[in-house]
Amino acid sequence: MDQALVTRIRLEGDQRAFEQLVRRNQGLVRAQLRRLLHGDEAAADDLAQETFMLAWRKLDQFRGDARFSTWLYRIAYSCFLQAHRGPSRHEAIDDEAMEQLQAPAQRIDLRLDLERAMQRLSAAEQTVLLHCTQLGLSHDEAAYVLAMPLGTVKTHATRGKAKLKTWLAAWRDAASAEEGS
Repeated sequence: MDQALVTRIRLEGDQRAFEQLVRRNQGLVRAQLRRLLHGDEAAADDLAQETFMLAWRKLDQFRGDARFSTWLYRIAYSCFLQAHRGPSRHEAIDDEAMEQLQAPAQRIDLRLDLERAMQRLSAAEQTVLLHCTQLGLSHDEAAYVLAMPLGTVKTHATRGKAKLKTWLAAWRDAASAEEGS
């Protein structure tokens, strides 16, 4: 469906078709940027707007090798890198964590421990896990978005998951103990 809209834009300069692409993909792009920016919604919105402006200007460069959404993720990630040269490591609670304030204390504790553990990962491991687990991209798609070799993406994903598993083992053990009771 996205490919048909892209074709209409290229052949007819159809701005309504582009508006449809924006509406269809803006939530995912904003979610990606919010996570990369540790919950900074204003900055994420600004970068999302920049992403779509770049996508409009560079639409002729979309070859269709990847899904349109994957291509947008790549542009968004490039905008993020341009805006934030060097890692910004402030701890912020994102929207999901704020919504969970109504959840039981144990769930909040797990969420906070997971956030802290994610912050301990290398920047590359964090970024790969964001794209592969939170955004649901395949390793191939993440490699495309992040402009990394596929093997590097797989290595960062494997190492990052192993570290998280080790660091969060107490939660796994507690859950196993509760199931056994």
